[in-house]
Amino acid sequence: MTTQTAGTDSFPRRHARTQRFSLGAPRAFTVAPDGSRVAFLRSGSGTDRANSLWVLDTSDGTERLAADPGALLAGADEELSPEERARRERSREGGAGIVGYATDAAAELASFALSGRLFTAELRAGTARELPVPGPVIDPRPAPDGTRVAYVAGGELRVVGAEGDDDRALATPESDEVTYGLAEFIAAEEMDRTRGFWWSPASDRLLVARVDDTPVRRWWIADTSHPDREPHHVRYPAAGTANAEVTLFVIGLDGTRTEIRWDRERYPYLTRVHWSQAGAPLLQVQSRDQRGTLVLTLDPDTGETRTLHADEDPTWLDLFAGVPAWTPSGQLVRIADEGGARVLTVGERPLTGPELHIRAVLDVSSDGVLVSASAGAAAEDPETGEIHVYRVGEAGVERVSQEPGVHSAVRSGEVTVLISATLDSPGARVQVLRDGKSALAVRSYAEDPGLSPRVTLTEGGARRIPCAVLMPSDYPGDTPLPVLLDPYGGPHGQRVVAAHNAHLTSQWFADQGFAVIVADGRGTPGRSPEWEKSIHQDFTVTLDDQIDALHDLAKRYPLDLDRVAIRGWSYGGYLSALAVLRRPDVFHAGVVGAPVTDWRLYDTHYTERYLGDPDADPESYARSSLITDEGLSDPAEPHRPMMIIHGLADDNVVAAHTLRLSSALLAAGRPHEVLPLSGVTHMTPQEQVAENLLLLQVDFLKRALGRPEQR
Repeated sequence: MTTQTAGTDSFPRRHARTQRFSLGAPRAFTVAPDGSRVAFLRSGSGTDRANSLWVLDTSDGTERLAADPGALLAGADEELSPEERARRERSREGGAGIVGYATDAAAELASFALSGRLFTAELRAGTARELPVPGPVIDPRPAPDGTRVAYVAGGELRVVGAEGDDDRALATPESDEVTYGLAEFIAAEEMDRTRGFWWSPASDRLLVARVDDTPVRRWWIADTSHPDREPHHVRYPAAGTANAEVTLFVIGLDGTRTEIRWDRERYPYLTRVHWSQAGAPLLQVQSRDQRGTLVLTLDPDTGETRTLHADEDPTWLDLFAGVPAWTPSGQLVRIADEGGARVLTVGERPLTGPELHIRAVLDVSSDGVLVSASAGAAAEDPETGEIHVYRVGEAGVERVSQEPGVHSAVRSGEVTVLISATLDSPGARVQVLRDGKSALAVRSYAEDPGLSPRVTLTEGGARRIPCAVLMPSDYPGDTPLPVLLDPYGGPHGQRVVAAHNAHLTSQWFADQGFAVIVADGRGTPGRSPEWEKSIHQDFTVTLDDQIDALHDLAKRYPLDLDRVAIRGWSYGGYLSALAVLRRPDVFHAGVVGAPVTDWRLYDTHYTERYLGDPDADPESYARSSLITDEGLSDPAEPHRPMMIIHGLADDNVVAAHTLRLSSALLAAGRPHEVLPLSGVTHMTPQEQVAENLLLLQVDFLKRALGRPEQR
């Protein structure tokens, strides 16, 4: 791995300019089945947002540029359609240029959209060209045999020959509210399903999702800094309201279609689709309350489905990457919660036990199943914050990644690409392994942050909450410091990880004079099913764990408990507001970023999983809300200052959350500041915005905490 030397600019500026030091790092790997090459994306430097498509020759380590966005657009600026902007927002994509691509089965032909236009690249030859088709193009994907490319334009699923011939529509929407071949909002935002069509292994037909947004409530988002512009509308399925209607069809290249039938009334969510040469197409569907899932196999000729496996859970069932899938021998691969553990199951047999907590399936082959996993509840010496890659088969479990850290992998045949981040080194190292032995490295152009986290990974409280403690780089260790809790603290967001770059911002805050604590309490992933599901019907337990960790760590570290602040974004923003409002005896100030304040305003699939149906269980929503009387706590309690930050263009956690909270705080006479960000979404990719947000937060925290006698 190579990194660029840090410049003389401040950390906030470089952190923003480099998009958290991620630009220039290789990503999105595809390994050719014959092991001869690896395709990937990488920008030209640590400050270059535009990704190019590269190919690594595994025989000698030579890297070839397969597609350069600057050359393909002849230097013109990118133009993104509203649909493409929304797709990138759902995937939290802040890059530019080629941000995604797909290949045929042999990894010979790649296709990608660039500025709404369709391009293909011959990966072996290293040449790229545009196919003249109607646009703006979204999610182009070659057929497995490489003869055609399917894509979506204007909500229409289309197909074109690989030579640019025979372009035609396969499915045309019946109204402006219908699309073919795209994932609906909650599938992309919450289910980790970003696709809406899948080629058959024979390249002769496709499974295609039809999405009808007509039932979904329409919300309006205005650019308040430009009152002359009309607001734009989004279809947002808030908790307790109607979802989009999603159906599935087999569509032939001649336009013939067969509807796939299952009990959509009982299982309305289409969560996963898998179609490989190992067997018939697989679907995973889920009930609205998320307590039931079915794995179905289907007959693409008739549309009939048959249940292969059914799961039920009294709280909820999680969704996992890479499953369900077939092994080459035709056995079903699943991840399941059994006996208090999260295990890998092949056929009817669990192949792992409570020593491992399985997180995702990375690849399935005749050589076994490659998985991502952390230490399970039965592990003798759990490694705090570590995630490893394992090969699982009938013969047992073998760990592929060896050094302490956070690892992932992509595999095909005998070649594995291992991506490794550690506490000791910035960024991530990418190794290309052949038969498990290191052969090559893929270069990174990411900048060196020039900042080394002084971090201790530990546990806190009776529940052994995973924690990271960061002290100032030059701290002598003899004076109690004001404390800043820096959590995400909720579902899907593990922050305590054994990776260098994950702690850079926390270290920068520490260097401003704080002892920084990051705690992953109940509800965060990676420990056990019980740990994740213990927040059922009550988000406030996540605050209890922050307090327990803080008080326990104060016995071991020099923490000034008379000066305690908390900061966070999204769920972390909610947690920050909850802390200041519910426990002003512990927290003295909060930075509240893009918070969910009223869970009735957040989306169906996420919110109903944890809090249930708001009409059937209003108490859970009231208990977890920030704007009810219960949420604002006792008016006789001390009123602690808050800085509330929100992007006005946010279509995930809409700005109404902050506006309602501010109104409730004003009515209750509670001090607070609101920082509205014009034109900013749930991400903050704009360089100046991201830089100044860090500086403004430090200024607020120092003003709010000060010295104890000043307060």
